[in-house]
Amino acid sequence: MTDFAARRTMMVDTQIRPSDVTKFPIIDAMLTVRREDFVPASHREAAYMGENLPLAPGRVMLEPRTLAKMLDALDVSNAELVLDIGVGLGYSSAVIAHMAEAVVAVEEDPDMARDAQEALSEAGADNVIMHEGPLTEGAAQHGPYDVMVVQGGVRELPDALMDQLKEGGRIACLFVEGALGEVRIGRKSDGAVSWRMSFNAGAPVLPGFDRAAAFEF
Repeated sequence: MTDFAARRTMMVDTQIRPSDVTKFPIIDAMLTVRREDFVPASHREAAYMGENLPLAPGRVMLEPRTLAKMLDALDVSNAELVLDIGVGLGYSSAVIAHMAEAVVAVEEDPDMARDAQEALSEAGADNVIMHEGPLTEGAAQHGPYDVMVVQGGVRELPDALMDQLKEGGRIACLFVEGALGEVRIGRKSDGAVSWRMSFNAGAPVLPGFDRAAAFEF
């Protein structure tokens, strides 16, 4: 029988701490949440690998290091409301639930949304609201949000999402340029978001987050 608890500890000791992530709430959440319960059954054995895990065509679960460093840069507090976009089977939301007051988890794939709801319920993540709908539309009815996290690559962010970020709020996105990607942290001030580069990472661009095709005459 696989000892997933030992693998969880090893993941934190070999992937998270060496990436300069030391905040207790993040370490504690990643030691607590059973990542193997949030991956497709066929990938359970690979749940703690240090790489993106495929969930569906064009969709991945971000590697543990990427998620941990995003959360470290965002510095989520237990009084904040977080919008988690493209949650797949819900792992990121289960982790964020340990540090935020509440999480709204957005997933557009009906099967993944259903499985995520089930996994989150079994994990006791009762401060997560599952919202099934287009990733590009977020969940305005529950906002505005203190923090937003996008669980995949983006080239362009829809205005509809940015409008749901509170003044002073923060957002983490993995911007993809060609084959390379970099996570940037944005902060909203006077209605506009200013970005700073945080670290390099990679992931496929989420559906709807590619640039609109330019017209050619």
